[in-house]
Amino acid sequence: MSGSGSQLNVAIAGLGRMGMRHARHFAFFTPKANLIAVTSPVQAELDAAQAEFGPIRTYLDYDEMLANEPSLQAVVVSSATTVHAEQAIKAIDQGLHVLCEKPLSTDAEISQSVVDAYKKSLKKNPAQKVICGFSRRFDASYRDAYRRVANGDIGRPSVFRSQTCDKLDPTGFFVAYAEFSGGIFVDCSIHDIDLALWFMGEDSVVKSVSAVGITAVSPELRKHNDRDNAVAIIEFYGGKIAQLFCSRMMAAGQEDTTEIFGTEGKIAVNTQPQLNLVNIYESTGIRREIPPDYYGRFREAFITEANEFTDSCLNNTPPPTRLQSAVDAVKIGKALQESLITGKKIEFDELGRRVESSKL
Repeated sequence: MSGSGSQLNVAIAGLGRMGMRHARHFAFFTPKANLIAVTSPVQAELDAAQAEFGPIRTYLDYDEMLANEPSLQAVVVSSATTVHAEQAIKAIDQGLHVLCEKPLSTDAEISQSVVDAYKKSLKKNPAQKVICGFSRRFDASYRDAYRRVANGDIGRPSVFRSQTCDKLDPTGFFVAYAEFSGGIFVDCSIHDIDLALWFMGEDSVVKSVSAVGITAVSPELRKHNDRDNAVAIIEFYGGKIAQLFCSRMMAAGQEDTTEIFGTEGKIAVNTQPQLNLVNIYESTGIRREIPPDYYGRFREAFITEANEFTDSCLNNTPPPTRLQSAVDAVKIGKALQESLITGKKIEFDELGRRVESSKL
């Protein structure tokens, strides 16, 4: 459906923690969007959404929602990762605009099927917009850093170093989630991989990947072939490398940091995380608090994402991100996860093809 008109009619698929956040962003912080429906297989989540958002229509079944909302123009897919691709493709096939939470899938081929469905649909619906929600691309600081790199302020970007480090969650959530997440590189470092492609060039071709990891606080992760701390090296053709660190055991809060080293300088983002501009002076010294979680750091980026996606749909402007990059990020994440488990360096030719067959 076209996004023409003064407002975009939006539905949210999946009402877990992230789904409710998306619902709030579109309902309260995106003036040109109109939240008309939500769907979740959990009745309690639907009840909570209705209590918060008022007279919106609720559905226990995603297909039923698609069949019974003729005015629907866009779907935000924030369900479990295992159904991201399936739900995105169903919406795409109906000509709807789609914002799908990352990753499109934990499998690269399934992720590619979303892109293929979109390409096919564009022949009938040339104004259709489909993006994957890599929130850091909408963050003001990262955008400023990207603009400076693109302007040549640090010469040719050659080394990229980035980390996603979550606060320790003692509830065991990540252990249970590891069964479906695709692993720490596909779930956690996927943002850093996407940033590496953004800053180094989305046409960059991976030459090799290698990774190591440990289970410092959650040894039970090993039953899912996962780790709670890991380090990776990505080598690109053309003389560029990326170093990634991901962790699930930070004590103080969320620590997401990126550095881009160029031939004439360096740009760093968030190397000294802080919740706000308050310093606390105590008998032991001076301290500042940092965001407790990923959303605490990137809330404004999510809101910007919602508004720019909406504007793109309504005004038929280019989508704010390139969908194929979401597939490339999953391919790299899967290769890193394989290297983490096997201890082997994985190599690719200049066309991006594996030099040797998969070991998993």
